[in-house]
Amino acid sequence: QTTSSALKGAIQLGITHTVGSLSTKPERDVLMQDFYVVESIFFPSEGSNLTPAHHYNDFRFKTYAPVAFRYFRELFGIRPDDYLYSLCSEPLIELSNSGASGSLFYVSSDDEFIIKTVQHKEAEFLQKLLPGYYMNLNQNPRTLLPKFYGLYCVQAGGKNIRIVVMNNLLPRSVKMHLKYDLKGSTYKRRASQKEREKVFPTYKDLDFMQDIPDGLFLDSDMYNALCKTLQRDCLVLQSFKIMDYSLLVAIHNIDLAQREHAMADGTSQTDMRRPAAQKALYSTAMESIQGEARRGGTIETDDQMGGIPARNAKGERLLLYIGIIDVLQSYRFVKKLEHSWKALVHDGDTVSVHRPSFYAERFQRFMCNTAFKKIPLKPSPSKKSRSGTVVPRRS
Repeated sequence: QTTSSALKGAIQLGITHTVGSLSTKPERDVLMQDFYVVESIFFPSEGSNLTPAHHYNDFRFKTYAPVAFRYFRELFGIRPDDYLYSLCSEPLIELSNSGASGSLFYVSSDDEFIIKTVQHKEAEFLQKLLPGYYMNLNQNPRTLLPKFYGLYCVQAGGKNIRIVVMNNLLPRSVKMHLKYDLKGSTYKRRASQKEREKVFPTYKDLDFMQDIPDGLFLDSDMYNALCKTLQRDCLVLQSFKIMDYSLLVAIHNIDLAQREHAMADGTSQTDMRRPAAQKALYSTAMESIQGEARRGGTIETDDQMGGIPARNAKGERLLLYIGIIDVLQSYRFVKKLEHSWKALVHDGDTVSVHRPSFYAERFQRFMCNTAFKKIPLKPSPSKKSRSGTVVPRRS
């Protein structure tokens, strides 16, 4: 526990320093070399002329590509003071539900940001991705890809702990009734018994097809926006030869939530919602696929807490929180494949070219045919009878 609180403290000291020192530097265009810069600063516990004294052991804090990440944060509408306030004004909250990767997860107290520990290889991979990521975001700021806000490393006691700051897909202020990790594959894609016993399990493709066989229904524009975004994102992932990513889909059932509230009869449960002031979600599922959510934010979207409105086959109203996850893990998978094929005297490159495109196509097909569907338009009866009676003239 002490190591965890020391890590949280070091992260906050480091980010405060790096964002502060960056704000004194003039804004300028991102140059190619900015992607490869690593800034390093030493934090002795007694303090120095650059750093404050603190009650942790000495540590070194590294910031990767500070100018490039400043640009990304700006692009996502995150001001430096907001970033600092969210991450550093209150203690970070450790999430118990660590992923399969064994990463530690922290969330900022206002729910905006997730901090995730990553392996050396993943951090290296993200650095390699940055120029392409930059190019992609410039062409296409609407994306369901993870929004990376910063990459850092805490060095202490001979250990390197690398962390990435990302958007938080699942606001704690909204109760999620179901959560799925979908890949579009059916092989071994069922949640384990151990996972099912958790308070908030993450189910998989086979579970989804069993629980929601008819899929989730979106109105036509929303469906088109979602599928178009997925298509563009998959093309980017494919160009990086990335595979094994998932779509995280969390579902808040509005009608079920109302029934739960009624049953709780206004007792403690009604205070579950956080104060309205904390609804400034920077990057919501809605904005990721639709450009208008931010500017023309109607009262309705405010109620939706950034979720995408949908319905299930029963017609219950849902809010969906979605995003593509695990894009950094995939290098292992690709490399393993390449090596095993090369051992078979295959041309390794053909493997890494075809596999990602196969993965992307299957992923999109599953999402846009099985998982998400358009709400069928009910033909109005008057039109129907008219079309039934009118006999087309032959000229």
